[in-house]
Amino acid sequence: KKQSDTRVEWKKISGKDVSFVYFQGSFIGNFKGRAEIRHSSIQIKNVTRKDSGKYRCEISTPSEHGQEAGETEITLLVLVPSAVPVCEVPISAMSGTVVELRCKENEGVPASKYRWYRNNFPLSESLMLGNVKKDRLPYAMNTTSGTLLFNHVSKNDTGEYYCEADNEIGQPQKCPVKRMQVDDLNVSGIIAAVVIVALIIASCGLGVYYAQKKGYFSSKYICFYN
Repeated sequence: KKQSDTRVEWKKISGKDVSFVYFQGSFIGNFKGRAEIRHSSIQIKNVTRKDSGKYRCEISTPSEHGQEAGETEITLLVLVPSAVPVCEVPISAMSGTVVELRCKENEGVPASKYRWYRNNFPLSESLMLGNVKKDRLPYAMNTTSGTLLFNHVSKNDTGEYYCEADNEIGQPQKCPVKRMQVDDLNVSGIIAAVVIVALIIASCGLGVYYAQKKGYFSSKYICFYN
C-alpha cells in the first residue's frame, strides 16, 4: 500500500451547496496560495470570516478487500474583533417625547454587546442607580440590539452620548461622541403664535367683508383692456 494511492479530498459545505477545497492534489479557488496540505490535514493562512463554515474530509485508500473510505466533518469559526460601531443620536428632542438612540456594527464574530455612555459615564444596567430602582430608570438599554430607549425624555437627558461595542475579541470599539439637546415644549409660545395667526385671519376676513360692503368687488370696477 503506497501513500500515493491514498486519495484525500476536502470540501466546504454551505447548506445544500458543496464546493471543493482540495481535489486531486491541488487547492481550489481562493484557497490556492494560502493553504497547504499536511498528511490529511489542511492549514489555511490569513483566514477571514468568509472561511467560517463546515468542512468535510474524505479519505479513500486501496486495501486487500477493495477500496476503504472514511470521512469526518469539522466546523471552523473565524473570530473577528468588533469594528467601530455606527451610532444614531438625534441632535435635538422635545421633553416628554419618545427618543431612541441606535448603535450597530456588523463585522464582529461573535456578535458584539453594546453599552451606552453619557458625558463619559456608563449608563447603568444594575438594579439600582443611586437611590432609583431599575423599573424607574428613565431609559431602557438593550445590550444585544444596541438601542437606548427613552419613553419620556427630559432635559436631564441632555448630554454627549457615545456607544461602545465589545465581543471580547480584541479591544472594544466606540463611535464618535454626539450631543443630544432636550428642550421643554414652549406651550405659551405656541398659544401666542396660534392667537396671532387667528387675529390675522380674522382681520383678513373683516377686510374682505368691508370691501364687499363698499362695493369694491362690484363688476363696475372691473375693466378690460385690449
